[in-house]
Amino acid sequence: MAKAFKFELVSPERLLVSEDVEAVAIPGSEGDMTVMAEHAPTMTTLRPGVVTVTRPGGGSEGYVVFGGFADILPETCTILAASAVRVAEINRADIEERIKAAREDVNDADDHHSRSRAEEYLHQLTTLHGAILPA
Repeated sequence: MAKAFKFELVSPERLLVSEDVEAVAIPGSEGDMTVMAEHAPTMTTLRPGVVTVTRPGGGSEGYVVFGGFADILPETCTILAASAVRVAEINRADIEERIKAAREDVNDADDHHSRSRAEEYLHQLTTLHGAILPA
């Protein structure tokens, strides 16, 4: 059995998780990563995706995040999400509205850099949509 560590997932609306866990899979902006106890200190930005929390003794739960930051220390992992919700509570209309807004951001971009960032975010949202809400 893996060693447990303290994990918190916080969004502006509420504290979603505050408990001891065995592992946390994070959608980092540079790629997916799994955090376990005694992880090297790291700070990363998050892309839209699913954070999967594995509890001691088994069992896991997923949370959809729409960007944010993860602060990882050997004894703790804290995610400050721009927005987050349990996968079981995800609302198809909410994701579709976010995709619509991202498409508008792409169309309204004033320069190449802004357009590239907006296109990347749109791609991340559409990938997330397909992964958690299959047709």
